[in-house]
Amino acid sequence: MRATLSILTAETTGPDRVVPPTGFTARLTLFTAAAMAFLAVFALALSLATGRLADRWADSLARSATIRISAPPEQMEAQVAAVQEVLKTTPGVESSRVLGDEEMKGLLKPWFGPDLPVDALPLPKLIAVTETADGLDAEGLRLRLQAEAPGAIFDDHTRWRRPLVAAAERLRMLGLMSLVLIFGAMAGMITLAAQAALAANGQVIATLRLVGAKDAFIARAFVRRFTTRGLIGAVAGTVLGMVAIALLPSAEAAGGFLTGLGFSGLSWLWPLIIPPIAAIVAFAATRFAALRMLRRIR
Repeated sequence: MRATLSILTAETTGPDRVVPPTGFTARLTLFTAAAMAFLAVFALALSLATGRLADRWADSLARSATIRISAPPEQMEAQVAAVQEVLKTTPGVESSRVLGDEEMKGLLKPWFGPDLPVDALPLPKLIAVTETADGLDAEGLRLRLQAEAPGAIFDDHTRWRRPLVAAAERLRMLGLMSLVLIFGAMAGMITLAAQAALAANGQVIATLRLVGAKDAFIARAFVRRFTTRGLIGAVAGTVLGMVAIALLPSAEAAGGFLTGLGFSGLSWLWPLIIPPIAAIVAFAATRFAALRMLRRIR
């Protein structure tokens, strides 16, 4: 009789009324969806931040180069002047300047400390080169330098740029893989919760079948209820995650990579896709669990 009343009620208010509205499965589904959505916001922020980092490193290093001049002291000034003349007539060079002693000291400070006697050491001269947007012919410049200033070595920072950009790209892929794992874990937990709810209501399901309820009707009831719970939990977790991201220090205020972990501009819209994806995951997981369990419960 109770099952019959449930079916009659479901016909007017929805088939999910046959699912018990409370219990540990409800709390488990809500908590799992909220927690996974919260983590998904940070994984998405990591992916976007590393993407920006890769672009920034690529842009900042792609247009910069260095010429190192190693020569006897009496030939140093002549070689520097020869290199500067070569750079003036080289297409693709926007500007160049010779680094002073204080700048050299700053570059060597992390390795040798602040008291390095720059004047007493036979350090090479460094010329910082800024390229135009079109770039320059690196091999052609190297040949010209070899002819005009044999002690000059051109370094376009390729060996430094490639590993940094590759590392940032790997971090971005790690963030995307984390999203996949997070939604996979969500699907697994919701599947277990749905199976537990179905198993706990085995007698009710058997009674519903006796009074004519189809498996599709019963499965639809569980799917709707658990999908709704997953969506509500994901919305709550996404909001909390976005608030937590917004409270992080800004990159301008503190500097560094981790302080730049966040969203900017229109990228704040990206977390809004997490609740719909979570609902789709909950729908698929619950439907799979419901149909599988209903085939077992005979």
